[in-house]
Amino acid sequence: MENFIMFFGALYDLSNAMAPYILFGLLFAGLLHELVPDSLVKNHLGDNSILSVIKATLFGIPLPVCSCGVIPLAAGMKKSGASNGATLSFLISTPITGVDSILATYGMFGWVFTLYRIVTSMIISIIAGILSNFYTQEVSQESFNEPKSCCSGGSCSSDTLEKNFSPLRIFRYAFGTLLKDIASPLLLGLLLGALITTLIPENLSQILLEYTWLSYLIAILIAVPMYVCATASLPIAAGLILAGVSPGAAFVFLSAGPATNTVTMGVVKKMLGSTTLYIYLGSIVIGSILFGFGLDYLLADVSAKELVHMDEEAGPLSVGASIVLWGFILYYSIKPYIKRV
Repeated sequence: MENFIMFFGALYDLSNAMAPYILFGLLFAGLLHELVPDSLVKNHLGDNSILSVIKATLFGIPLPVCSCGVIPLAAGMKKSGASNGATLSFLISTPITGVDSILATYGMFGWVFTLYRIVTSMIISIIAGILSNFYTQEVSQESFNEPKSCCSGGSCSSDTLEKNFSPLRIFRYAFGTLLKDIASPLLLGLLLGALITTLIPENLSQILLEYTWLSYLIAILIAVPMYVCATASLPIAAGLILAGVSPGAAFVFLSAGPATNTVTMGVVKKMLGSTTLYIYLGSIVIGSILFGFGLDYLLADVSAKELVHMDEEAGPLSVGASIVLWGFILYYSIKPYIKRV
């Protein structure tokens, strides 16, 4: 019974800490989707240069697209003439961040952690793109069919921009398309975050703190094959830190988890070749671990649990945002099952 109460207390705290930033981030993502046409992303990345890789990375950072939703967008870029390196850097940078995830990261972990996450994702993406341009040859696109998104209904990929600005479309995309796609993984992330906070025994967290490399290895083994979007990964990372795991290990999960999954790995191999796949995985795994060590070094004098910003008493705005968010999450999570009845 005590664990049951602790679980719902942790879930309540996690929800209140994240909900206002997630909702605001979704609105900003809807505005960005309405104002930035897909053609702008596709038409600037064709040459086989470092500049095209940097531009692809910068294009990808703010876009609110998950690791599955980025697949058809990246495939469209590739078919439009983007280089291997530009395509790969876009595939990595886009799902790790996104305006909704950036704002939620700030709300949960503060500006230092947020900036570190943005800058390191850029570095990993640029290095992977440059290596891909240098070591690989272009794969023929004649036999490559543009894949559909592995998100529900393919809706987390970007749609074609209509000419007239529409506030209604902003809300439809933010709370109809984007939130619908992240509702189930966000629900799972919140539940897992609260569960980790409640059930990880103290002696295990002490072992993981003593043997940091072990916590990094566990984070990588879980993160690489798993499908988890950038925003939904945040409560899991917060749960790990609150349970006593180092911020660096939580960062490894936040970096590698959203950027990879088994579906994306298969598409990268077919679209860009085996060598690019190895560069893709190697850059993410090695980069995430190295930057995880770097974060632990920077925060050596900071208590890990103090890094997670959760007020003891949430204000009305946080509670109200949490209620709204949970309403959407439960609606989109239950709706498919209601239709089957």
